[in-house]
Amino acid sequence: MTITLDIKPELEAELTAQAAARGMDVPAYAAILLEQAAQPAEQPKPKKSLVEFFRDSPLFGVELDLERDKDTGRDIEL
Repeated sequence: MTITLDIKPELEAELTAQAAARGMDVPAYAAILLEQAAQPAEQPKPKKSLVEFFRDSPLFGVELDLERDKDTGRDIEL
């Protein structure tokens, strides 16, 4: 397919510079940019609940004692 675009001179200069930096000609570089833009957007993954997060954890089912000593505070002189 052939597409003809009228673009601003500044954009043409930027495309030319970016294509040259990649060792490509402008039409080939523009085709790659269009292919990338035409890719379907990735759908965001639904967020997990905290329960699902821990259930999917590699530590699920491991008997860990995560209880800690209660903080008794410290003496304060007034």
